[in-house]
Amino acid sequence: MKKYSKTFIDIEIDKLTNSIENVISGDIFDTEVILLASKDVKQINKKDWIFDWGVQIKSKDRETYKLVIKDNPNIIQGLLSLSDLGDHIYVHLVESVKFNKGKNKIYAGVPGNLFAFACKTSLDKGYEGFVAFDAKTILIKHYQETLYATHFKGTKMYIETPAATRLIDRYFKK
Repeated sequence: MKKYSKTFIDIEIDKLTNSIENVISGDIFDTEVILLASKDVKQINKKDWIFDWGVQIKSKDRETYKLVIKDNPNIIQGLLSLSDLGDHIYVHLVESVKFNKGKNKIYAGVPGNLFAFACKTSLDKGYEGFVAFDAKTILIKHYQETLYATHFKGTKMYIETPAATRLIDRYFKK
């Protein structure tokens, strides 16, 4: 099994929504999750992100996706880096853009949407929705309560089929 340099998931699941929700108006906006290519790095303004997403995009052992509002693919709401490990999906990194963080955020639901996409990817590949990630220790209980993730040991967590299905059903219309 391939070893990865560990990045701890350090994002608050602010709200589970039906897509993403404008925090002021309550309006819901349909989203798309699109694979990023190396040429798309210029869409990522470094001042809007904590992590260096260029490293994720250039890594050959993972794929990086952007969450955008449908019909507005040039404004990234959040980013996700994941790997297909043959029997589950491993989430390396999840981040909301700067304007979707904190008490003055524009949209809620971005992190939940990205985790739901990881679960859907797992389900589509025949892995029954299983997703694993390493959480910052102080957020383990938060992920148990919001994503219904299971704490395995140390910082390792996973989302299994019932929790994955709950997220997929919430974010992806049939």
